[in-house]
Amino acid sequence: MAFETISELRVRYAETDQMGVVYHANYLVWCEIGRTDFIRRAGRSYADLERDGVLLAVSDASLRFLASARYDDPIRVVTALSAIGSRGMSFAYRIERADTGAMLVRAATSLVCINRDGRLATLPRDVRTWLEGVMHGERAHAGEVARG
Repeated sequence: MAFETISELRVRYAETDQMGVVYHANYLVWCEIGRTDFIRRAGRSYADLERDGVLLAVSDASLRFLASARYDDPIRVVTALSAIGSRGMSFAYRIERADTGAMLVRAATSLVCINRDGRLATLPRDVRTWLEGVMHGERAHAGEVARG
């Protein structure tokens, strides 16, 4: 089974629009929370990667909205690494209501490795090997599912 993480949060009032539902761009923020939690629970942090010169920029994002979240709803972001390439990686997300399990959004992001000048770079071999191990469940430090 592939390693995935669960990040739990609650919808804040500032995340909703005039209709009382979560403004669509906030789902991307929640994907970022899931992604950074995933990296940390897999054994490293974004800060560590950046100190080592591994900068990751979102190059693509897609969201499929299935239902709306509202103020104070408990939310669960399930994150998994879905692909690794020589210059980047992709993540898949399920955003659900934590209390009912109702699916709200399916999302995906692709990230590319860049250097400090903002130019496309190759993902370092040690990072790629580590992520491949995590993706295949070989190095999941927190078990198959980690909770936040």
